[in-house]
Amino acid sequence: MPKHSIRAVAAAAALSCLAASGVLSGSAVASAPSPAPRFVPGPCPQATEPVGQALSKATCGYLEVPENRARPGGRTIRLAVARIPAASGKPAPDPVVFMAGGPGADTFDDIPFLVDSGLNKDRELIVMAQRGNLHDRPNLACPEVDRFNERAVGLGYDSGQAERIMLKAVTDCRARLVADGVGLDAYNTTENAADFADLRTALRIPQWNVYGYSYGTNLALTYLRLHPQGIRSLAIDSVSPPESVTLPWTWESTAEGIRNIFAACAAQPACNQRYPDLPGLLTEQVRKLEQNPLTLDVTPQGGGKPVRTVLDGGALLNLIVAFTPRPQDLPAALDELSRGNPERFAQARAAGSVQKVGEFAHGLTNSIACAEWAPGYTESDVLKAGRKVYPDWPDTVLAQAPQLPFQYPVCGVWDVADRAEIQRVATASSVPALIVSGTFDVKTGASWAKGVAAGLPRSTSVVVPGIGHWVVPQSPCAQRVLGSFFARPTTPDTSCVAGLEPAPFTIVPK
Repeated sequence: MPKHSIRAVAAAAALSCLAASGVLSGSAVASAPSPAPRFVPGPCPQATEPVGQALSKATCGYLEVPENRARPGGRTIRLAVARIPAASGKPAPDPVVFMAGGPGADTFDDIPFLVDSGLNKDRELIVMAQRGNLHDRPNLACPEVDRFNERAVGLGYDSGQAERIMLKAVTDCRARLVADGVGLDAYNTTENAADFADLRTALRIPQWNVYGYSYGTNLALTYLRLHPQGIRSLAIDSVSPPESVTLPWTWESTAEGIRNIFAACAAQPACNQRYPDLPGLLTEQVRKLEQNPLTLDVTPQGGGKPVRTVLDGGALLNLIVAFTPRPQDLPAALDELSRGNPERFAQARAAGSVQKVGEFAHGLTNSIACAEWAPGYTESDVLKAGRKVYPDWPDTVLAQAPQLPFQYPVCGVWDVADRAEIQRVATASSVPALIVSGTFDVKTGASWAKGVAAGLPRSTSVVVPGIGHWVVPQSPCAQRVLGSFFARPTTPDTSCVAGLEPAPFTIVPK
């Protein structure tokens, strides 16, 4: 070894010892710059079909970035990346980069839907797992919460017992992640957006197009606001506006989608005649089940052994939010329930007993929900928001934000910094944009896209009747609109939308 290298190693060792002994201040040590973000080629993740098939022609690797950009010299993390080639022999030069929903679900699981929807028809498709997702290092999975979810089907949805077990699972997950050195405050939308900006630079892509759905629209709008360089166009599907999303907001968004489903039934003579008062029927069943929950031994959807299943008012509402049963079957399922046949809902509830343990990044969900969606409001505000849209429902149901039960107690455990002021900012940009919504969306109500469009003067808004959350994979028309938008961002062809109507609802004879 050359002498200058020996001296350098000795100096580094001395610096390390001084820092460890406290002679050097933490700020002095932390002033060392973080390494530049870089893309490192590598094998694609092992995945079952159809994801594995979709990755068969992809090139993969990982993006290496700082965990916390506000702390220079800190540790780096690795984010899984897949580059799926264009199906066309003469692809356009500007790729599409995808921003998944969630946050927390396995991003790579979405790839088959993207390919089937034509996202890589004329352009390379780039998919990166948001920080903390499966295939990343670290992965903020919480097997403890997955195991709770397996048990939860046999508990009251909003019961004290369910809350206690869930909080224990969250506490255990947090302790394990922190012991592993994870900085939970760094798993937020600002850092997520910076990751995508770094990815474009690391891949040396001059321009690309952004497509995101659900939470991915929140991320995409934040990305456009903070890192507009290199964005040719922006397409957002099932909009989650950064300036609007809070825990109380979930109630109005959910109620809007349910109202639209019921109104569509009322507009179809056969459905209206068979199910004349769906709002009243839903209220009746929520109240009845919350007062007297059903306890059943049920075979889950897809088969398996029967599991003990509790169906109460909170479970009923959240199954509707999860689209189980699908919107076209919802009137029939409610009618069957009222007549003593809970099979559709009970089987869907029992399906929750079959979990993919360790694949969902609950840690990412909690870090974002607790830092960005919960602050500034209380459990009382969630209850007030629920009472406003469903004044005749029990408080026990209305006290839980749809999709996020016990989130305020969870946030008390998760303990991350308040980022509401940083994140709840509207995006204003002249970048061409496409905004896609579905009238049956009970997770991100279609009307919330209007406020987003106001800040995007070169945007085109499309509302697809009869389609729920994440429109493009469900609607061939939306796929055509999206393709034409990427080809001509300022003049997409939206003509197919004009003649669309919701599909007929399922009619079950009395």
